[in-house]
Amino acid sequence: MNQTYALTAVAVVVLVTILVGALGLRMSRTTSDFYVASRTVGPRLNAAAISGEYLSAASFLGVAGLVLLQGPEMLWYPVGYTAGYVVLLVLVAAPLRRSGAYTLPDFAEARLESPVVRRIAVLFVVGVGWLYLLPQLQGAGLTLEILTGAPHWVGGLVVAFVVTVAVACGGMRSVTFVQAFQYWLKLTALLVPAFFLIAAWVGDGAPRATFDAPAVFREHTAVTVAQDVRLSVADPLSVTVTGQVDGRGYVSAPLTLTAGEHVVRAHARLEFAPKTPVPAARAEARPGVATWSVPTSGGLGEYRLYATYGLILATFLGTMGLPHVAVRFYTSPDGRTARRTTLVVLALVGAFYLLPPVYGALGRIYTPELALTGDADAAVLVLPGRMLGGVLGELLGALLAGGAFAAFLSTASGLTMAVAGVLHQDVLPARGIRSFRSAAVVAILVPLAGSVAATEVPVADAVGLAFAVSASSFCPLLVLGIWWRGLTAPGAVAGLVTGGGAALGAVLATRAELAPPGWTHTLLAWPAAWSVPLGFLTMVAVSLATRSRIPAGTAATLARLHLPEVVAGERAGGAR
Repeated sequence: MNQTYALTAVAVVVLVTILVGALGLRMSRTTSDFYVASRTVGPRLNAAAISGEYLSAASFLGVAGLVLLQGPEMLWYPVGYTAGYVVLLVLVAAPLRRSGAYTLPDFAEARLESPVVRRIAVLFVVGVGWLYLLPQLQGAGLTLEILTGAPHWVGGLVVAFVVTVAVACGGMRSVTFVQAFQYWLKLTALLVPAFFLIAAWVGDGAPRATFDAPAVFREHTAVTVAQDVRLSVADPLSVTVTGQVDGRGYVSAPLTLTAGEHVVRAHARLEFAPKTPVPAARAEARPGVATWSVPTSGGLGEYRLYATYGLILATFLGTMGLPHVAVRFYTSPDGRTARRTTLVVLALVGAFYLLPPVYGALGRIYTPELALTGDADAAVLVLPGRMLGGVLGELLGALLAGGAFAAFLSTASGLTMAVAGVLHQDVLPARGIRSFRSAAVVAILVPLAGSVAATEVPVADAVGLAFAVSASSFCPLLVLGIWWRGLTAPGAVAGLVTGGGAALGAVLATRAELAPPGWTHTLLAWPAAWSVPLGFLTMVAVSLATRSRIPAGTAATLARLHLPEVVAGERAGGAR
């Protein structure tokens, strides 16, 4: 890829983001401007902004990488990410806006009249936000590393700096315009190259039925693995090896890998002949241990069905509790506008998710070696140069690089905004806009440090785990808080700690590889299938046991959540 073109595209995206953020400095004067744009954002602009911040590194790069690695089974990811807005539309969008809150902790305290619930909610907002910010910074590092060869941490540092400027200068008002612009940029960046790539594929005469067929090397290909990997070979496979395989060293030696699994050590070079099947590869780990991003792959055997349901529950129910998504609905003028916004979001997100699987399918044909090098997330960036070449390939690759960077910036901006709002209100001692800007710096620095320390987590893995924690904590709180008058503060605290805490503990155990292989690891790697019901059941059971603790203002609060604003205002006026 031409570095000049790609860096120019990235620089333009960064410059526009900074300029709009600086413009927001003139437009944002009050705390309400910084938090919720004074609740004046219309449905089309808000929907584009929501889509811009929601379609993250996992959407732009990660989905294509998963399809390249695993095939069509990975389509559960975009389906789940989109369907989450259906659940949000039906159950949450309008009541959440009518609550009048700025943040999820605001809603929790207003509904349950308990500062304890608020403090627990703060912990989960910050935890989920940081867990989701991590892959945005990692994806930025991967992109700049591919474009320029810069160290992995440079991309994350650039994103952190730009996001801090945009959020600290203009808050929600300027971030809204930035994210709306970035949605259309991301859609264009994927859509335009897709037409050229599909045309090249049709004209190339490549096999048509390859989307769910085993990937093969189309030409002689040499691959150098960056870390220890375990290859799964279905049939005997002939390769030329320089390095260590199965504990034995080779120097440009032919080797036939028998059917089964083989351990290839880091820096080994494998040369494959044309039409050779691409062996399945995963980072070397204990047998029977898989990552969150392969729930439907054949390697899980009898665990596949459970893992798939765990993925579905996490993605379907996790959307409503993501802090950067929830805060967006507070910017709508009223509940009806919030519902209209969600409908537009469904259309925009659905249109976007038609495109990453195309890149993943083409990647299985033209860049199969990425499955072995651990760079499957880079398929979107590599394909134009591989399939088209020349100036056209370089220009389209630069467009994709700009779109990828827009994905990191938009999602990181929304998450930083949401986390900074909570830190500003509930953690930092001072108030006012200056304190909010300090909170924005803190909100981005912690995940930046994590992205430097943890560089080998696939972006879709980290995002998926954030969805699991969100689904297990805020989904029960929002659904029961909005639709069940019997919820009590002790019940909410118990459910948040039990469901959300169990999912978070499972996430940490999975990442640290502490769980033994087999069912134990599978249950911890995909916790939503049991942690979401656990959160709901705990909230209901403890609330039933503490019925005397139902807040005195519950009836009035629920009326405000469910009645149209005009009617709710008339009722409040009559009460006075």
